This record gives sequence, C-alpha cells and structure tokens, in this order.
Amino acid sequence: MRFKDIIARIKLPFRKDKELFSALYDIMGFYPENISYYQTALTHKSSGQRNEKGKPLNNERLEFLGDALLDATVGDIVFRHFEGKREGFLTNTRSKLVSRESLGKLAEEMGLTELIKQGGQSSRSHNSYMAGNAFEALVGAIYLDQGYAAVMRFMKKRILAQMVNIDKVAYKEVNFKSKLIEWTQKNRVRMEFQMLKQEKDKQGSPVFGYQVFIEGVAGGTGQGYSKKEAQQLSSKETLQRLRREPQFIDAIFQAKSERTKMEEEPTVAAPNLEAEKTSFIIESVKNTEEATEETKRSGKKMETESAAPLKEKTVAAQSETPEIDEFDLSDITHQKERQSREDIIAAAEAAAFAS
Repeated sequence: MRFKDIIARIKLPFRKDKELFSALYDIMGFYPENISYYQTALTHKSSGQRNEKGKPLNNERLEFLGDALLDATVGDIVFRHFEGKREGFLTNTRSKLVSRESLGKLAEEMGLTELIKQGGQSSRSHNSYMAGNAFEALVGAIYLDQGYAAVMRFMKKRILAQMVNIDKVAYKEVNFKSKLIEWTQKNRVRMEFQMLKQEKDKQGSPVFGYQVFIEGVAGGTGQGYSKKEAQQLSSKETLQRLRREPQFIDAIFQAKSERTKMEEEPTVAAPNLEAEKTSFIIESVKNTEEATEETKRSGKKMETESAAPLKEKTVAAQSETPEIDEFDLSDITHQKERQSREDIIAAAEAAAFAS
C-alpha cells in the first residue's frame, strides 16, 4: 500500500484523535487502520461506557482474544528459538513471557498504561492486572485490525527483539514452590503436596504428577519429568488461582477456621471433682446402710463413731487394687487422724454386732 493511501485512510481519525494515533504508533511501530478496535482495547470496564445498543463497552472480549493469540505467537517464537528443548522447558518459558506480571511491566514500559481509560477519564494505571489485560486486548485489536501476521511481527520484532531478553527470561529460575510456602507460612495455613501419579512416557522417561492441598482444599496440579518440576508447576498454578479466584482463598480460610475451632475445643471433658467426690460419698453410705440401721436400733450414734471409719475403709480398699487410676481420689481426701486397717475393721465389727 502506497504512503498516500495510508495517509488517506487515517486522515479522518487522525484529525479526531491525533494524540492516540501518535501514541499507538510509538508503541506498535505502525499506524492503526481501524482506530475503534484500539479505543475499545484501552477501555477498562470501570469506565462504565456503553455502545449504541446500551451494552457495556470495555476490553474484556479483546483481552480474551489477545490471550489466545499471545499463547500461539509466543509459543511459535519460543519453539523456533530454543531448538531441541523439551516441552516442559518451552511451556515454562512461554508462561513467564506471557504472565500478567510480565505483560503489565511491558505495558508500563511502553507507555500503554498512560492510555487506559478508566472511571471515565484517561489516567495512569498502577494495577499490573489492568495493564496486563490492556496489553492482551491491544494484541486482540491488532489481530482484528491487520491480521495474524501483524501480531507475529509485533511480538517478534517489537517486543521480544527490542524489549525482552528471551534467553534471560527462559533461564531465570522462578521458585514458585518457595513463593507458595512463604505465603502459607505468612497466613499460617497448612499445605502439602500429594503425588497423583508416577509413570513413564512413550520414550521411557519418568513422569510425575503432583497436586497442592492447602487446608485440605485442592489447589493446582503439575506434571513434569522430575518431582521438583511437577511441584513447581503445581505451585505456580496454585499461586495463579490465589491471585485470580477469591472464592479459592475463601475456601482455604474457611477450612482453616473450622480446623482451628476443632483444635480449640477439648476432645475429652475434664473430670468434675465435685461430681466424683459426691459419687464416692453416696456409694459409701449405701455400703453402710445396714450397719446404720443396726446402730439406730441399738441407740448408738453412727455418724460420729462409725461412718467416718467405714469411709476410710473404702478408701483403703481402693488403694490396695493394682490398677492405677488417672484420677486418684486419695489425693483429694483430707483426714487429720488416719486409723490403721485393723482398727477400721474392728470398729465396723463392733458396730455391726453390738447388742
């Protein structure tokens, strides 16, 4: 297409929004053909804008489209750049390149955050998710405006060639497991890795599968050629869910609340000292009921002469049993004067057979 044709096509919108055209050219390296795609890509849902039919107008649909395009284009570039590397390495590299954090940083470095329209006005966004989503939406706008080849050129020559060191990103180790453990410790929640499988692939290489559980709530899963790789990937997916799914976090802390509540409640009730003491006294009185009746008939006072010795007899008999009770009643029995076993038996016999 000749230069004058390009000028003719962008003449009207250029006059209407000269600053936006100029800013997009600085970001993409080419002028838009249909500016409306890019205007939508830079409109956050908080702006509250609606189209002519009254439906919400924001970048969420373009964000969805751009996310798929980034996976395809970056996957292609990584595949060709790292010849001979395994699938796990390629997947991990692509994931780091298209992560929300990476895209958000790119959007800020490119000046894309300055163009995001939120709350009815253009203002800089310090939210990495909002910025990353806008970057994805921009990729979707490029595709609708100029096709897949334009997206590939933008990512390959503008982003990965000029702004990102793909080799440095690929070999930078991000310890997702460490980050997840740090989060669980900070929030005092329990976490464990459970092995889902251990098998061999078609080439005979070992394959491991792991899943994260936090407070018993199922988290992310991961599969790799080593336990470390599988746990790293499952940790990464769990971290992503913690960032994106509020209901996942709610379920974890609900489970923690239930666990700690159960731990605080006693599983066995503490012994009631008064109840045990009362039960012991009643049992002693029952054992001496016959002797007490006999004493009444003889006109003697059993309460002062016989009841106390008989109670001590029962205590002494219990102390002779070989079994050791965790709750020893003798520990709470206080007698100022203790009689010998022979004295107790003699007193009881005298009381029982007295005429």
